[in-house]
Amino acid sequence: MKSVLLIGAGQFGIYIARKFNSLGNEIMAVDSDEDKINHILPFVTSAQIGDASTSDFLETLGIPDFDICIVTIGDNFQDSLETTSLLKELGASKVISRASNDVHAKFLLKNGADAIVYPEKQVAEWAAMRFSSEHILDYMDLGDNCALYELDVPREWIGKTLAGLDVRRRYNINILAVKHNGVLNIAVSPDVMFQSDETILVLGTSKDIRKCFKI
Repeated sequence: MKSVLLIGAGQFGIYIARKFNSLGNEIMAVDSDEDKINHILPFVTSAQIGDASTSDFLETLGIPDFDICIVTIGDNFQDSLETTSLLKELGASKVISRASNDVHAKFLLKNGADAIVYPEKQVAEWAAMRFSSEHILDYMDLGDNCALYELDVPREWIGKTLAGLDVRRRYNINILAVKHNGVLNIAVSPDVMFQSDETILVLGTSKDIRKCFKI
């Protein structure tokens, strides 16, 4: 269980709070807007109304006691930058800040952020990849040109085995799992035979995967 300080209770902050809460973590939410605090209350352990860009207010929260501090302020970059910097000065062990663009990210990293999230950019990239082909069901960029795809089983693979297709040698990709009727099977053996109503999880470079599956 982690102790999380969430600064910014907008829509993105609410999504983060809900997920951290579902994973059994303790969350304190902070925002200067009382209405936003009221909306996020069902998903957090505690909440405070205040200006997180001021040192006096942040000091009252006991910053070193939190495992993670997340700054989700999206509508005022100056406040985001000041809050990020103050959190680190006050002893935050890990600060994750929201960025809208690469310039913001560079400033945030130079002023205390340990990691950056780009919600709009990341969702846009996922959506573009996901809907670029009717055969792509999900996609995750893993960095270093590697990605994880969920794809329909190609028509020409139906009735054939993984060993017979030899995709690892031919295309330098790995079939990690097969999903059938919503059930994921990660014990993929060389003699598994593919069926028409299945999807597969594939790991490799996007270039190799797109070449193999012609997407």
